[in-house]
Amino acid sequence: MINNRFPTVFDGLVVLATLAALAAPANGAVTAAAAHAAERPALATPGNAAEAEAILGAKLLVCNTCHGDNGVPRSAVAPIIWGQQENYLLKQMHDFQSGDRDNEVMVWMATALSQAELGSAAAYFAKKNWPARSASAAASAPAIVAVCQACHQPNLAGGVPAPRLAGQRYEYLVEAMRRYAEGERTNNAEMVNIMKALSPAERDAMAHYIAGL
Repeated sequence: MINNRFPTVFDGLVVLATLAALAAPANGAVTAAAAHAAERPALATPGNAAEAEAILGAKLLVCNTCHGDNGVPRSAVAPIIWGQQENYLLKQMHDFQSGDRDNEVMVWMATALSQAELGSAAAYFAKKNWPARSASAAASAPAIVAVCQACHQPNLAGGVPAPRLAGQRYEYLVEAMRRYAEGERTNNAEMVNIMKALSPAERDAMAHYIAGL
């Protein structure tokens, strides 16, 4: 028998998906509720693996609203998460849960997942293929990109220390850099220091280059 909290949470997820599809605030954050309310995760009956899988599957469907059902985000400011580093995805969801990273929708979504589901969700998206796109002419790399390569790898495809950047959405990259630089995002102290040292023009040039890889 499905846990009696499941219909309520699932209905909430459907409402959130509808609101997210209709809303497109200028700052890129979908506002689905008036406050950062933590969701109580819907849980399967202990020992019922099929039920647990069904509940997690229902939750992950909501991710498609912003991140796309084919890996291509529906909003320019939403990042690509298909094929992203698993450890990075897991850390970000933990940070949303704990309040170390702020985004109204993602805080709601992360707290709707149990601790076990966080790991399963990160693995699920990491195993997907990074969305293909048409080839573009190679641009000259700004000198400052060398700083990124130390952690994100020479080809910026990411690894254990840091996420993939190559081919990430320009709008997401430039906004993430701005938020680090202005102290709005603080869940990585090293990134805060690096971005604060760059001018807006340098960040823009770097975001354009990385998005084109």
